Amino acid sequence: MAKKPARVGTTKTTPQSPTQRVGLLTVGEMATVVGVSASTLRFWESVGLVTPARSNGRYRLYNHELIAVLKRIRYLRDVKRLNLPGIKQELGEPTTARARKAPASERPTELGPKLRRLRHRAGLGLHAAAKSAKISPGFLSSLELSRANPSVATLQRLASTYGTTVLDFYGLPKRVKRLVRRRDRRAIQTQEGVRMERLSVGARQLESTIWHIRPGAGSGGTYSHQGEEFIYVIAGELELWLDELERYTLREGDSFWFESTAGHRWYNPSKVDSILLWVNSPPTF
Repeated sequence: MAKKPARVGTTKTTPQSPTQRVGLLTVGEMATVVGVSASTLRFWESVGLVTPARSNGRYRLYNHELIAVLKRIRYLRDVKRLNLPGIKQELGEPTTARARKAPASERPTELGPKLRRLRHRAGLGLHAAAKSAKISPGFLSSLELSRANPSVATLQRLASTYGTTVLDFYGLPKRVKRLVRRRDRRAIQTQEGVRMERLSVGARQLESTIWHIRPGAGSGGTYSHQGEEFIYVIAGELELWLDELERYTLREGDSFWFESTAGHRWYNPSKVDSILLWVNSPPTF
């Protein structure tokens, strides 16, 4: 019996992957090469460390030239213990491009010397303090000399190391004040574009703050501490990771609670400022 001719358009072919077509790596393939998770690569992209290409289907595609850059970022993070601003400085990218310059009243008051005094008060050497805060001794030295700017994560870890709160770094008053007028709010702002406004003064069991986070700005790393936290999104979005296992995207009107002992990092993935009501218990800021 003669074989039936194949019908036109029914021949099956194996589709080629993007890497087979154009010699690029997918996010999963690049993650394997660099030795990090795919979510870490997405985070590095979101904060502007790297910019992969996009296929027609909007899939991330990495060329081989990015391998060296990504491995250097991993080295700076894991070996040199640099935070996000430190990594950007090492890569030659200014860390203040998206950040609004804060008025003098919002900037740290002699932050470098204050950090040095707190370290001495805690009886810690430079290397011991840096190890506890998960940063490099060189970066801590730069902070104490006011030659570098800390991220929120670095401030939090240093506060925990020295047995104090972030507010102590900025010399903000702790006196009890039941009523805080809007015009009287004290604020601090990091160079990455994160602004924190105090809503309560002197509370013993909780700390209430309003956070303004510029697009692409974030914690600058993972941190953890004792207590609990509550977030209510007034405007914009917030992407939050817990222990690098759980990822949440919070949008306007969403509320979120978590235990502060979980390693947490966050950033604003949107193109507009995010505004959050953030409550910590016990006070950590």
